[in-house]
Amino acid sequence: MDHDVELWVQATPEGDEIALSLEGWTARAPAGPRLAAILGGGNEADTGGARNEWAADEELRIISLSSDLAELLGVDPDNVAGQALTRIVRLEEDENGEMPLISALAARRGFTDQHARSRADASRSVVLSGEVVTGAEGSFAGFRGSVQSDGAVPAVPVRTAAFDHALDEVLRSPLDRIIESAERIVERADGPLRSDYASYGNDIAAAARHLLSVLTSMSEEPPQAQRSIDLTAVAAEAVVMLDSPAEERNVTIELEDGQPLSASGEERAVIQILVNLIGNAIRHSPEGGKIRLIFSRTPGTASVAVGDEGPGIAAADQQRIFERFERAHPKEGGTGLGLAISRRLARSMGGDVTLDSAPGEGARFTLTLPAA
Repeated sequence: MDHDVELWVQATPEGDEIALSLEGWTARAPAGPRLAAILGGGNEADTGGARNEWAADEELRIISLSSDLAELLGVDPDNVAGQALTRIVRLEEDENGEMPLISALAARRGFTDQHARSRADASRSVVLSGEVVTGAEGSFAGFRGSVQSDGAVPAVPVRTAAFDHALDEVLRSPLDRIIESAERIVERADGPLRSDYASYGNDIAAAARHLLSVLTSMSEEPPQAQRSIDLTAVAAEAVVMLDSPAEERNVTIELEDGQPLSASGEERAVIQILVNLIGNAIRHSPEGGKIRLIFSRTPGTASVAVGDEGPGIAAADQQRIFERFERAHPKEGGTGLGLAISRRLARSMGGDVTLDSAPGEGARFTLTLPAA
């Protein structure tokens, strides 16, 4: 056909059937190739017998995977359509700490040299490249690309000492000054001040400390010495930092059993973990929902569980979401770093972050630390 057709389709239920009517039938010049037309429904015969080809839509859901590529990755080509690409392969960072595919997705451009490993068999390593596919009216519709086997590629280092030094030079010192100034406001060191202004100073100091702890967790410096902390008091501080987003969504945060609970940990790191977990719970809670923080002790451990009333997380995703740049739901915001950072920090203190969830039953993330 030498032209495209633009029209409206109206569907009207009529008993057990649906009546379709077409309106506004207009011929126009052909647009760029559409994704389905290029892929031919994933049939290799339609793509000239090309090998190791893949295609995904604008949300990186797989549309087609050639049979030879599926064999290379150790997956069934009939069962991957519609799944997130990152459920099939684990993307790896390059020497600059970037993922070419993720950068290309954000910029809506092609990419090369994206190293990845099969989730079915971590020994199978590949290198992806892809070009942009456009839909009607030139809109971004996804990627179509090829893959090369690279079975012996080692893990790529993700960070350098120069990066840490740059953080120290550019960000840490200003944050220290912000914290110092905010604390002077709280203490009214420069003279009398309205109580609400002093309260703002406390919020600023708390937020700056949290940001500083995020920067610390991104570096490779060893964790600070652990000491005995009150896990209940630290959790209460994290809740205060999240009062505003919780209020915006009319979400209530309850701390059950306010008795002191001693744990061994680094206070800033624990605050960051809890801000991440509670922040996730707020984002996934329904309007007017409730979040519960439950504290418990076992011989040798102290823990706090953060439970929400959100949509829950499928069993197949419960390990994947702890990896960097992964999210439980493809359309949700965020960087996909929070849970990865939280688990790494917890394990550096001899603890862990675990998940108990099921679709439709909310999620319960538990931070466990050694008892003090």
